Amino acid sequence: MRPPARRLAALATAAAVLATAASASASAASSTPAATARPLAGLRVLLTNDDSMRAVKASNSDGLGLYELRRALCAAGADVVVMAPWQVRSGAGTAVTNDGVLTLSRRTDLPAGYQGDCAGTPSGSPVYGVCLAAGPCGPDSPGATPADTVKLALRAALAAKSGWTNGPDLVVTGINSGPNVSAQVNDSGTVGAALAAVEEGVPALAFSSAGDDTGVFFPLADYRATADFGARLIAGLRARGLLTAHFALKVDYPDVTAGSPAKAPRWTSVGHGREVWHAYQPSGADSFAITLGVCEERPGDACTETVPDADATAVLRNGHVSVTPVTADRTYGVRTVGPQELNRIRHYIEHDAPRP
Repeated sequence: MRPPARRLAALATAAAVLATAASASASAASSTPAATARPLAGLRVLLTNDDSMRAVKASNSDGLGLYELRRALCAAGADVVVMAPWQVRSGAGTAVTNDGVLTLSRRTDLPAGYQGDCAGTPSGSPVYGVCLAAGPCGPDSPGATPADTVKLALRAALAAKSGWTNGPDLVVTGINSGPNVSAQVNDSGTVGAALAAVEEGVPALAFSSAGDDTGVFFPLADYRATADFGARLIAGLRARGLLTAHFALKVDYPDVTAGSPAKAPRWTSVGHGREVWHAYQPSGADSFAITLGVCEERPGDACTETVPDADATAVLRNGHVSVTPVTADRTYGVRTVGPQELNRIRHYIEHDAPRP
């Protein structure tokens, strides 16, 4: 039995309404996640490190973490430009080069798996290595220090190469191969680069990741966990207006490859103990080979940590993500600049920051 014409018209109208509603719902479903998944949209980021931009060593100790951080930041919507040391400059601290010529060499053959990570960004997200040379960077050209790369970028190179005459909005350093904690923070080029940024009035975060139990291999899984957490942390700070240039934030991530996931972030202080130290072994009449020793704590020795909320304790012994405010002023007892801001960031880290 055929329904009356009026009923057919009503059915057709209802079907059209349902189709329109379904289409709108599907559109909203597809657009909402995309919008919320890019919380760093419009944020211009200078990315550097102290491990170089090479990423060719089997140990993953020469810049693989930089490409993981670049991937995560671009996926969250940031526009990322890399200017990093041409060679590994780990341990350079806040050192700068006083004379000579700094040259940028653009890398177009990015490591396998990372080529399309930042496609479509306004800057094109170039990757530059910075060397100390009057001409093009060559295989033996010495690398700029991490602080060199930041000062060069902020004062000249970003404007010349990317058109950022009033940027970036944020400097991110790392991911370092190995934690930067306790007494070795002063040696860290990763932290030194972040301090160079805040000295220039630009907010900065420095990321480091622990390696596996061997101490010489740095798993991709650790870098990836650090990078994904880092992008979410930056998004949370940005959303709350807590990206600050009063101090840098040092973030150390534990090893997650031994079966235990990282624990919730802890607000920490720079420890006073040692984790690794430099030793000098005679290798000739007037020569000494530089070696690294790993501390074994004995009560009362220099390796014993005496700071209750030390970064090393949180990340290496208890498996937490460690977040530490670091300033460039090394004067004992210096008065804190922006104490309310510091307290707001601490509250965010302790209560609202993303969990690993």
